[in-house]
Amino acid sequence: MDWLVDHLAVVMFFALIVIMFFGYPVAFLLGAIGIGFGFLGVAVETFNLVQFANLLPRIYGQAVQNQVLVAIPMFVFMGTMLERSGVAEDLLHALQLMLRRVPGGLAIAVTVLGTVMAATTGIVGASVIMLTLIALPVMLAKGYDKSLSVGTIASAGTLGILIPPSIMLVIMGDLVGVPVGTLFTGAIAPGLLMSALYIVFIAVVCLIWPKLAPRLPAAATGVGDRNELSVRLVVRSFVPPALLITLVLGSIFAGWATPTEASGVGGLGAIVLAIGNRRFSMKVLREVMTSAALTNAMVFFIVFGATLFSYVFRALGGDDVVAELLKATGIDTGWEVMAFVMVLVFLMGFFFDWIEICLIVLPIFAPIIGKLDYGTAVQGPQVILAWFAILMAVNMQTAFLTPPFGFALFYMKGTVPPGVTMVDIYKGITPFVVVQLVALVLCIVFPEIVLYLPRRFGFVE
Repeated sequence: MDWLVDHLAVVMFFALIVIMFFGYPVAFLLGAIGIGFGFLGVAVETFNLVQFANLLPRIYGQAVQNQVLVAIPMFVFMGTMLERSGVAEDLLHALQLMLRRVPGGLAIAVTVLGTVMAATTGIVGASVIMLTLIALPVMLAKGYDKSLSVGTIASAGTLGILIPPSIMLVIMGDLVGVPVGTLFTGAIAPGLLMSALYIVFIAVVCLIWPKLAPRLPAAATGVGDRNELSVRLVVRSFVPPALLITLVLGSIFAGWATPTEASGVGGLGAIVLAIGNRRFSMKVLREVMTSAALTNAMVFFIVFGATLFSYVFRALGGDDVVAELLKATGIDTGWEVMAFVMVLVFLMGFFFDWIEICLIVLPIFAPIIGKLDYGTAVQGPQVILAWFAILMAVNMQTAFLTPPFGFALFYMKGTVPPGVTMVDIYKGITPFVVVQLVALVLCIVFPEIVLYLPRRFGFVE
């Protein structure tokens, strides 16, 4: 009984994990467990009833007054509006023509399109559904292997969770206390590395097994002659998204705008592109605004619940208990703790969504990670936490693809033709999960992949 009282925070942690499997909304679950274990702590005299008075000021300060979180609905608005603007269809057509003679050219075109859309939307569900509807029928019609097609689309669609402007990075920055601009700059190189590894994998596989991705003659793409791949087509397809990316991310990196201000610019830019493509209407505007408002409400409720949970967990001595447990297992150096957390996050990705993993792992392990030593390449709490947050982001991209609860798989299954089965989807995503893990290992072994740009732009020392 004495052990249970001393380790009430451990029971609280495992109670959260177990109850999550029953499907309760995570926002309400976090808050309920926090308050429940707070009263339990009062009963066993490890928590003071007066401490509950600190909850409302903490919630108000971390959510209601948090200007950074205002960027979330604007980025959602920008991504959803771009989905309706027709930019993606034009870009895929141009890429398809440019890469038609390359092994796996259409699959590589989809990956490039996913990378560009990730830098303009940051919404995985929208990207996966959009790529599935636009690209999958074309790939199957051209004789591409079903597993390769769905694996390419699912992996390319999940790049939006890593490449800025990513909603996940906004929330992670708030949780670990690192400026969002630092995380945005740090995520660019890992995101592009992931995309490049996808392209290399596709090219090699299609070179070894050409039947997986037949090369497309000019006639197969609906092009009568080479002149149709004109400068005008390339400019019309690439300039609008490139300009929007420059306005949003360039203004942040140059220090001209905060992420919140840049998100507003991005929202306006998406409206202009939709008007230019004649896809804008009041009905579309209402639907996009509703989507942004619902996403914002969900995030704020989760922040409320996470604040309650983390406050009670720490008040019950959770940080000290975790440190003791790690030492008891012989895990005490910085690299050992990092490896333990990365394996834990990967395994949790099979069962939980990224936001649930963030809210469970970050409040517990971030304070510990920030105090440990990782050699001369990564020094200082802010640098360590920025590096750790990006590693978490790279790792959690696998959570969208790993069965049984990979959300990208469900998004895709709801939009694929009847001939594509769940087995095809599982077979398709498996090699891409391995590629993601290779990217994660590279970012761990070579921290400069993450830290070079933040240092270059002066976000960290």
